[in-house]
Amino acid sequence: MRTIQSICVYCGSSPGSDPIYLDSAKVLGRAIAQAGIRLVYGGGTRGIMGAVSDAVIEAGGSVTGIIPRFLIDMEATESELTRLDELVVTNDMHERKHAMFERSDAFVALPGGIGTLEELIEIMTWSQLGRHRKPIAIANVNGFWDPLSALLDHMRGEGFIHTAHQVRPLVVDAVADLVPAILAAAPPPERAEGEEAVIERL
Repeated sequence: MRTIQSICVYCGSSPGSDPIYLDSAKVLGRAIAQAGIRLVYGGGTRGIMGAVSDAVIEAGGSVTGIIPRFLIDMEATESELTRLDELVVTNDMHERKHAMFERSDAFVALPGGIGTLEELIEIMTWSQLGRHRKPIAIANVNGFWDPLSALLDHMRGEGFIHTAHQVRPLVVDAVADLVPAILAAAPPPERAEGEEAVIERL
């Protein structure tokens, strides 16, 4: 049995200024569904969030949305959320992020804002601290995450990241390559929780 049954996607609840962001979300959503992998995401129905979940659903895939109660009217409506296979409503953001972590075998960051950045950095921090070894990938659409990569290089160069092998995620420029890269980075089934994410630039 393979170890990647679900992928958590962090992404913006806004569409961004370039149509390529929404297009990339749709490509990723279709790829996740076609691979028979469940999408775990923040539950929103707008922006990039809505695009990736719609694409999974339209391609016949399964979706778990996890959203704090206070965000339902901001990022979705209760009627819109009925289209999901599974909906988890949490009390706060901390509970949401923990539930997303628990239900996911790998993580992908599409373009997004401060919330997306915070989620990505937190899951990388948990990896650095040895709390998990699940694959982490960045969808570097049009170089969106290049500034973050440069910052991580700077931090490492200045001596603040001593376990770079546990911090550096996969950086994938072509969204169509994301799912294959994650599957290739997945540890064997018997060591699903004991292997670190592969570090390379595709």
